[in-house]
Amino acid sequence: MNKHVIVRNIDRADSSVIDRLAVAGTATVHEAIGRVGYVGPHLKPIQLDTKIAGSAVTVLSHPGDNIMIHAAVEMCQPGDVLVVANTAPSTHGMFGDLLATSLMARGVRGLIIDAGVRDTADLRSMGFPVWAQHVSCQGTVKNSPGSVNVPVILGGVTVQPGDVVCADDDGVVIVERADAAWALERSDARLAREEKMRVTLESGELGVDVYGLRQKLNDMGVEYID
Repeated sequence: MNKHVIVRNIDRADSSVIDRLAVAGTATVHEAIGRVGYVGPHLKPIQLDTKIAGSAVTVLSHPGDNIMIHAAVEMCQPGDVLVVANTAPSTHGMFGDLLATSLMARGVRGLIIDAGVRDTADLRSMGFPVWAQHVSCQGTVKNSPGSVNVPVILGGVTVQPGDVVCADDDGVVIVERADAAWALERSDARLAREEKMRVTLESGELGVDVYGLRQKLNDMGVEYID
């Protein structure tokens, strides 16, 4: 029989690093760390114009059962992001406005879940950000054991408790806790390069020239015809 556990204490990255990764955004972070950590396009935001980052409190649940989400609330601290995975596919609305109320009271910044959520209009009006695979009014039960703060997998990416979760309109990216400061350094450097490139492009220069793509097009056999 599999052992079900609730781990109370986890290590977290430095909060100032986490906050700056949120500002950098998922596209920048993903590119800066070598195009890894993206959990995939199936997890979508239910809101727009929101950027967050936080420490992962992880949940492994049984499909259609949200008892472990309730158990996880107690483990959350300000600045955390709740990350919920299921042992099999689930389209149920496993999370709604009441659970969001509990998480907001503990300073949780958002939810990532590979199942469904409901009460989405309420969640948006509350200002509680969610990235989910489905929106569904279908309810759940509270009968099946699972675990809190164990490694979980989202879209092929392993999320360890305490890893940094970055989420915005473009998706969700996971940064390993031990790599958070390095990821920020790389992200800041990328943002600086992009700002220089923005000035160049605003001056009227073309990307095809700045990036040296004309020769590449020629090498690929692409011809210009007047």
